Formats: sequence, structure tokens, C-alpha cells
Amino acid sequence: MTGSTSFVSSDMASVKEEIARLMWKPRPDRSTNIHDFQSVVNEAFGLDLKAYEELRKWSVTHYVDFWEMFWKYTGIVHSQPYEEVLDQSQAMADIPEWFRGARLNFAENLLRYGDDKVALYTTGEGQDIKSITYHQLKKNVTLLASALKNLGIEKGDRVVGYIPNCALAVEAMLATASLGAVWSSTSPDFGVTGVLDRFTQIKPKVIFSVEAVRYNSKIHNHLEKLTQVVKNLPELEKVVVMPFVGKADEIDLSKIPNSVLLSEFAKFADEEPVLEFVQVPFNHPLYIMYSSGTTGPPKCMVHSVGGTLIQHLKEHVLHGNMTRQDVIFYYTTTGWMMWNWLVSALAVGASLVLYDGSPFIPTPHVIWDLVDQIRITILGTGAKWLSALEDREVQPIKTHSLSTLHTILSTGSPLKPASFDYVYSSIKEDVLLGSISGGTDIISCFAGQNPTVPVYRGEIQTRNLGMAVESWSDEGEAVYDQSGELVCTKPFPCMPIYFWNDPQGLKYKKAYFNKFAGVWTHGDFCSVSSSTGGILMLGRSDGTLNPAGVRFGSAEIYNIVEKFDDVEDSLCVGQQTDDGERVVLFLKMSNGFTFNEELLARIRTTIRQRLSARHVPEIILETKEIPYTASGKKVEVAVKRIIAGEHIKNRGALANPNSLDLYYNILQLKQG
Repeated sequence: MTGSTSFVSSDMASVKEEIARLMWKPRPDRSTNIHDFQSVVNEAFGLDLKAYEELRKWSVTHYVDFWEMFWKYTGIVHSQPYEEVLDQSQAMADIPEWFRGARLNFAENLLRYGDDKVALYTTGEGQDIKSITYHQLKKNVTLLASALKNLGIEKGDRVVGYIPNCALAVEAMLATASLGAVWSSTSPDFGVTGVLDRFTQIKPKVIFSVEAVRYNSKIHNHLEKLTQVVKNLPELEKVVVMPFVGKADEIDLSKIPNSVLLSEFAKFADEEPVLEFVQVPFNHPLYIMYSSGTTGPPKCMVHSVGGTLIQHLKEHVLHGNMTRQDVIFYYTTTGWMMWNWLVSALAVGASLVLYDGSPFIPTPHVIWDLVDQIRITILGTGAKWLSALEDREVQPIKTHSLSTLHTILSTGSPLKPASFDYVYSSIKEDVLLGSISGGTDIISCFAGQNPTVPVYRGEIQTRNLGMAVESWSDEGEAVYDQSGELVCTKPFPCMPIYFWNDPQGLKYKKAYFNKFAGVWTHGDFCSVSSSTGGILMLGRSDGTLNPAGVRFGSAEIYNIVEKFDDVEDSLCVGQQTDDGERVVLFLKMSNGFTFNEELLARIRTTIRQRLSARHVPEIILETKEIPYTASGKKVEVAVKRIIAGEHIKNRGALANPNSLDLYYNILQLKQG
């Protein structure tokens, strides 16, 4: 069978073990876009590639040919052809330029269809299902683009959204991209500090927002937070507010400088606006995403027009087997890269479902109701939602049809094996469960779903095409069936083109090329199976925190906690559990202050208000000493490894090496 997995184990017992773990397999007669693309490659290069693993190996060995073939295969809209796919003499760490000479526009590719097929379904808590066709979407984008242009927005300017997952977010992004400007967004659940840590760095000229949002059956006024954000962004020229919960005549914008309602903003547009797609180079900036190391403000990662487009198309068309007939839903916010990934499905001509609010209101069945109502074919979520459904004993297989649903995707944290069991026993037997993994750093995936190979319990199916992913030992050698560093050994188009305010690229190189010279090191532990080709994700290998897919740095917590008079010092690390990563915060108390529940309540409330609920540490413990290096840097990774069960021998770089002993055998962190 094309795309099937061959077993390399020598004994029958091992083979039986693999078969027992098999959860889903493709039908032998099912044709896929991967099969079609493989045929195109075979014909073009005189090859006889059959199994997926053969195609994958070719795609990373001949990665320039692969990306060129996919550019042609997917018909990327462009006004000027490329002169060279890639200068392979350039070092990977120097961020080589892809498709040099090409001119294109991101929004033009996403709006290539202008017909009456539904482009967007919008719904959520307290909202009816509404639809916007591709024709209407293009019309709405045209109006916003004209208004932005007449305000003076041009190539390279930043436009941002402090906004829920709604149609305006998509329309404003596309209008921004049509002008060659740069879009960045965060969701309303982020507090003022979290937003300003990000937006003050990039100095936006326009911000789109709303007056309120609904969550957990409550209305949360957003204008107070928006007011504080706007007052700390002096470069803002216009604040555009859309009525999202209430009515326009009930919204008071008098305290927000340069603010207008969306209906007033539309009046800045020409009377008969025409959508002009500004043509830009392949590596022109499109999105600014945010990550954070263990110190300092969040890093601002700039992703390119072409790199984002071609990578997302590859993941949707090939790995997702997507067509215009698909209806895709991903439970996400505008502050998570999965939102950007979801929106790119417009380039395939599929229908997107935008949802804002709790996935459990009015009942835990609300998302499954949508699957049947809108006839969703691809459903994306986080691993924790599936665990929560299982805990609530929700069984859609008994209550819903789900006849159109062919794929369920999960990311944010590793999908535990029990969740595979739950999906196939309680949701749908014949569904491709795709655990996918990548990150904000690449605005996409290194590994994920694949319609041509089986699904094995607990594993991500495959390493993705064109991504030379390996698991490396500390000695820089590829290893299998054991934990190693996730690396990518060859250049790929969706590498960030630079970090904001990092003109020499020093922060960039330190982030990805510090451990292995010339090789992208992602900061994840993983294990590649020698028998199935699948991947197990084993948690972060650096100090970055990643609970439920919300990636942030410990510095964001320190900046808040260490302002408390009660707290002299703190240390924040992640601990991998069966349910994903949880955040553990250690506090060293100031003299004369006591560690108590009243303090913990104040800390949790402040973090929730200033950052978000997802930043709140799950466990807060007292410690007598915080470990530091001789150069004055907090030692997070060593503590993270200790609470994961490792023994740290090398303490030579520590100023207070005996402090590590405080973090062994902590009862509250024991599992099982």
C-alpha cells in the first residue's frame, strides 16, 4: 500500500506490539494531494518514489528542487518570477533569501477566489452563526485597505489588533497585507502589561479592537484596558473600535485618543475603492509574532510574506489534504500562531470557522454542535481541551453525526496516549487524529498530520516535507528511540527573516544556532521512532514556558512577581506532566514577610490581570535560595531538569551550587 509503514523489527513480538498500537490507517484506494504531488515529482525528475518516507527524504535532500516544485504545483500568484530559488552557498544562520527576484502579495493569494462560496463562518458565545462569502470578504477588505491607505499606511508600517477571533481581525490583516504593511495581533485576554511588552517594541500606527468580549457567560468590558494600551503607544495615529457585544451608540470613546468606531473609520475610504495589491519581495515582512527567552521582553519574530504563504500552503494542501470543499475550524485566539495558520486556508479556497468564547458554553457539546451544523471537515484544538472533554465524559460518538469530519488536529502540548484512545472510542472511529508540532518561531509545523500513513497511539505521524528534522544527541549525532534535541539541518522558507530591534542578528543566532553551529536548534526534546517514523514530543529543552500552547518567558512572570514587597526573588520553570506542561513558581521571601495563601491569591490575581489567565502558575512554592550563575543569571534549565527527575552533576558555573539541592524530591511536584 502506498504510504504504508514497514516494520524494521526483527522479531514477531515487536511487530505485534506495533500493530496493537495502530489507531487509524489510510484506505488503500484513497488518492491524496501528496500522492498527486509525488507523481508530479516522479515525472519531473525521472524518479520512482512510492512510500511517503521516500518522498520526505527526497524533499530534504533536494530541498531546493522540492520548494520550487511546490511553488509551481500550488500556483502561487505572483507578478514577477523568481531569478533563483536559493543561494545554497549562504549559511543557514545567515537567513538565506528564498525565491530571489519574485514579487507577490500575501493578501492577493488569500483572496484569489472572489465567488459566492462561504469564506468565513463566524460564531461564539452569545453569537448566531453568520457567513461571509469570498466576494463579500474581498469587498470588506477593499474598504478597509482604502481607509488605511488614505491614512498614510504604506509598506513596512505596523498595524495591530487587540482583538478577538472575528471577521474584522481577518479583514484588517488582509487589508494591511494588501498594502505591504505588517500585521501583529494579540487577544483581549492579555492584560495591559502583556500587550505593551509586545506592541511598544514595534510602534504600530493603527490598532483595531472591540468594546467588550464574552467568556464563560460573562461580558468583559475591554475599553479600560484598551485605553491604557493606547496611552502608552504614542505612535498610534488611529484607534478603530468595532461593537462586538453591545451597540455602537452605547460605546463611549471619549477617553481614548484618536479613536473612531468602525463605521466612522470606513468613511476614510474612497467612494469607489479599488483593491490594489502592493507587490513585494518574497522575504518582505508580513507578521510579527512574539516569543520570550528567560530574560528581557518578548522577542519580536518577523515572518515573511512568501515564507509564511508557501509553508502554510504546503501544510494545508499536502499534509492536510485540503480542497475548496473543506470547512476548517481551529479553536484559537488571535494571539496564537494557529490563528495565522488557520487564516492561510483561504488561499486554498476552503471555508474558515471563526469562534470566540468558551468551548464549554452553553454546554460541552457546543463545538460538536457546530461540526454538524456547519458540516466541519477539519477540527483543530489543543490537547487540554480533549482531556477536559474526557474528564467530563463527553461522548460525541453517541450524540452527534460528525459525518463530514475527516481530521482532528491537536497542538499546544504533546497529545498524551490516553487522548488517542478517547478520540477513537468516544468521538469518531474513522478520523485522522493529527498531533502537530512546530511553533511561533516558524509560524508553522516541523511535524504533523499525514493522510498517507497510519496513526499510532501517542505519536505525531511524520516529519513534514521539506523540513530536515532530526533528533540529535549532545554530540550532534542523529538518534532514534531516545530523547534528543529537535534540530533542522537544512534551510526552510518560513524561518523568521529577523528579530525586531536586532540589527546584527545576534539575538536571532543565539536563539536558534547557539548549540549546534549552522543547525537550527528548536528548544524541544523529541524522540524519532525507528519503526514507525513517528515522533514523540518530550517538552521544552530551554527555559521557555509553554503551558497549553501559550509560549512565554519567565521574565514576564518575574517582572510582576518581584515588584511585590513580600518577594525578594523568584524562579519560574515548566514541569512536564501527563497533561502537558505546567508552570511552577518558586518564591524567596523578603525578610519579615510570610509565605501564605493571601500572598498567593494576590500574585495569581495580578498575573491574571496584567498578562492572562494562562500565565498563572499552577503551583507556587517557597524556597530559601535561587540558584545563579557566576555571571548573575538565574539557573532555570538545571532546576527544570531536577524536577523532571534528572541529577545535575555539573555545577561549576554556579555562584551558589549548593542551592540546587533545595529542588530535589519536592513532595508537591511528585507525580503518579
